[in-house]
Amino acid sequence: MKILVGLSGGVDSAVAAYLLKQAGHEVTCCFMRNWDSLLNNDTLGNNTLDDPVCPQESDYNDAKDVADALGLELLRSDYVEEYWDMVFRNFIDEYSRGRTPNPDILCNKYIKFDSFLNFAKSNGFEKIATGHYFKGVTSGNETHYYKAADLSKDQSYFLAQVSKEALDYTLFPLGDILKSEVRRIAHELDLTIADKKDSTGICFIGERNFREFLKNYIPMRPGKIIDIDTLETVGEHQGVYYYTIGQRKGFGIGGDRGPYYCVGKDVKDNLLYLTSVKNDHYLDSDSAIISGINWIEEIPDEMDLECKFRYRQADNPVHLKKTSKDTAVLTYPQKIKAVTPGQQAVFYKDGMLLGGGVIENTYLGEWNVAEWLDQRVKNG
Repeated sequence: MKILVGLSGGVDSAVAAYLLKQAGHEVTCCFMRNWDSLLNNDTLGNNTLDDPVCPQESDYNDAKDVADALGLELLRSDYVEEYWDMVFRNFIDEYSRGRTPNPDILCNKYIKFDSFLNFAKSNGFEKIATGHYFKGVTSGNETHYYKAADLSKDQSYFLAQVSKEALDYTLFPLGDILKSEVRRIAHELDLTIADKKDSTGICFIGERNFREFLKNYIPMRPGKIIDIDTLETVGEHQGVYYYTIGQRKGFGIGGDRGPYYCVGKDVKDNLLYLTSVKNDHYLDSDSAIISGINWIEEIPDEMDLECKFRYRQADNPVHLKKTSKDTAVLTYPQKIKAVTPGQQAVFYKDGMLLGGGVIENTYLGEWNVAEWLDQRVKNG
């Protein structure tokens, strides 16, 4: 089979390419360029100003070393414009609304499993492949998708917005492999990236001082920090956009106050709401509205399932009721903390990925949580 592997310069995609070659496939690799460091001035928020090679070019050099070591051709494709228009603009727009988006999910949806997939198809490749920890299980003519065997590395959360058609065109060689085995194979092959640390930064942009990076696109706007329990002003923030619901540090509040959680923000009046850890019930909700749902599996209009509201969170039992083809209401009477508008709710049933969508609003009883917090501050 003629396969195009997205080679990132990391150990996972390197081993994925090796495993496919060992299985007898005709493998070609491709490095995706999606961010122009000079054009977008992103080094202002980076801690590598003294490094003459920008992080993405360093990754390309690593990918070239891997391809050469494996005896594979390495192509290079450019999606800077697509990334800016379809991923980064949304990322900034959502932060400007006071929401917390996940750019990695949009990057998968619009770049890796759309633009890159179309590039592969137009060049005659039968499949693409990536180094994601995720697996497809085929029964008859139908493939269903599941969490990876290595649950500590499972990346199904980030693939919930990818279309079923795109997933069916993709191979995931690492679905049944532990990360420790991937490292072992890389060492056995004497790859230069065998001990390269995993990327934890924004998709394709890399690791950097996130707040400093964001300031390049959303200017600072200092304002009051309000303790939602006492309604006292307890400090000054740099801009409500830079904080996330559930965040526990980085508020610059010293002395005997705290520790605090971020429980909400009023973008219009530029207020940041915190609560002391002992009063973390302000983070609770028992229902949420989900929009823009991408369904990978067909499911009934109502069902009990498991939901992950953020990547590192455990699965939560919820009841889902569809309100349209791509919207639903989730209820969870046990209450869940820090369900955050703008982030993704991803649905599972016994480890099978069903789909996912954007958290629009959260509720506690009949109250919209964000509106209730605003009213509490304004009405005392």
